[in-house]
Amino acid sequence: MGAFKVVIPARYGSSRLPGKPLINLAGKPMVQHVYERALGCGAEEVIIATDDQRIFDVAKAFGADVVMTDPKHENGTERLAEVAALRGWADDVVVVNLQGDEPLVPSELVIKTAAGLLENSEAGMSSLCTPIHSATDAFDANVVKVVRDAKGFALYFSRATIPWDRDLYKVSKEKVSERMPLFRHIGMYGYRASFLKQYRAMQPCVLEQTESLEQLRALYYGIKIHMGVIDVPPGHGVDTPEDVARVERLLLAGI
Repeated sequence: MGAFKVVIPARYGSSRLPGKPLINLAGKPMVQHVYERALGCGAEEVIIATDDQRIFDVAKAFGADVVMTDPKHENGTERLAEVAALRGWADDVVVVNLQGDEPLVPSELVIKTAAGLLENSEAGMSSLCTPIHSATDAFDANVVKVVRDAKGFALYFSRATIPWDRDLYKVSKEKVSERMPLFRHIGMYGYRASFLKQYRAMQPCVLEQTESLEQLRALYYGIKIHMGVIDVPPGHGVDTPEDVARVERLLLAGI
């Protein structure tokens, strides 16, 4: 497989867990666990992008490559776009966005995300999805669905149940359609640097705002998103104090 880079956005501010990237997990700050996972994925370069001096100093102390970015960014994609500009990356550079609160992410997910761009030159973005087998998930608006075309590119993302099996669901919503498989979107993204340059000029669109799904901005402006299919669980993220305890137990167990 070709070369790719990983950028880890790490913000200090969090409504539920302020200072989340610096939370101690099994003797290390969480962002260090994420950084070390990224190093094990075969990336040619791993960068932490932060907006906070405390995170910057801690990351520097454990030897990371760190970039200080604008605190006004609304999402991780904007932060990555600034990193790409600061580093002067060529248009064909492939970058994977690895969230700073994913210390248990399997290497396969990062590699598969990068492969979606490295193996599909027409793609500006890549992401992942996994089959939905549960009716509970199928009809849960918090579970984002994606429909792909014949070549594995995203046609649309929605919180609604898509594709809608009209004949089955007008009779029962207790099982998932077998006519057309449903896929759950896993929010890991890869970008071509050329797309990140375009993204900085893209205005939010009505689709994105209506569904509250950032990736719809790319589709709205005609960017192709390749969707890899995986069966590997994405790993436990950290959003609550309960997550901290659970993830620390898994880290100590060598997961």
